[in-house]
Amino acid sequence: MQNSDNSILSNKNILITGGAGFIGSNLIEKLIKQNNNIICLDNLSTGDINNIKEFFNLSNFQFVEGDIRNFEICLSICKNIDIVLHHAALGSVPRSIKNPHQTNGVNVDGFLNMLIAARDNKVKRFIYASSSSVYGDSENFPKTENIIGNPLSPYAISKLTNELYAQNFSKLYGIETIGFRYFNVFGKNQNPNGEYAAVFPKFIKTILEGKNPIIFGDGTQSRDFTFVKNIVLANELAAITNNKQALNTVFNIAFGETYDLLSLTEKIIEKIALFKPELKNIKPIFAPERLGDIKNSHASIEKARKLLNYYPRYNVFDGLEVYIEEYLR
Repeated sequence: MQNSDNSILSNKNILITGGAGFIGSNLIEKLIKQNNNIICLDNLSTGDINNIKEFFNLSNFQFVEGDIRNFEICLSICKNIDIVLHHAALGSVPRSIKNPHQTNGVNVDGFLNMLIAARDNKVKRFIYASSSSVYGDSENFPKTENIIGNPLSPYAISKLTNELYAQNFSKLYGIETIGFRYFNVFGKNQNPNGEYAAVFPKFIKTILEGKNPIIFGDGTQSRDFTFVKNIVLANELAAITNNKQALNTVFNIAFGETYDLLSLTEKIIEKIALFKPELKNIKPIFAPERLGDIKNSHASIEKARKLLNYYPRYNVFDGLEVYIEEYLR
């Protein structure tokens, strides 16, 4: 792990949608310290005001409670913005299967609203969150950006549609777009509660309660888990790049290594036990696989290395150590 967190992006007017959410709040925490003017747009449906309350007294921060499905809000908030970091979305494959209409409304209609608003306000660069879910049933391994399969959920379809719209707007209107296919991001401010909580925070919370974490499937499914500070780095690099080949395309953003879920669950228990030894004997339990889940996920990050100079600083074990320490504070 490299410990350098040097300033990369500074002195810009930046709009972060979904800024009260997990990734968005981590972006704000980093970028607010670098003389950027930050506007955060969030409807607080999945975001948490507590993630950003420390920034409210700063002169270079503004919070706007609003929904990206409202075009007028999108249009007004993009005025005088240099860079949009679009992270407002409804995540979760299971949620999208349960309610595809809601997922499409936020992730597709809302995304299109933001693209049009950015275009009409002559925003220079539009960086957005796609997802590794777009790879669907592709058996290519590791995943490379030019080969995708059939999407396995409405969520995956919504993110693939985002990529198509971004590509189309780049060609038609000249707006610079960069999409990120994030792979299983974890870290500070990730919600451990609820039906659709991500696996790491949910497991940590469960273990700290002295309960057995539930693995859906046999635990051999693998993931390229990515610490959130690597995500922040990628966004900064995309915001400042002058490499024309890096524009109007998509990148895998991950660490580039894969681990099975059972091994990582055991590692989480081991790291928690360093602080709470009484929990060292907790074991996971198993449940049937979930519909729409991808069996194995491993990213090639060669394209991001070559075109964005993206070299992630935290592997999954470094990230887990930092995350668990932060969680226990």
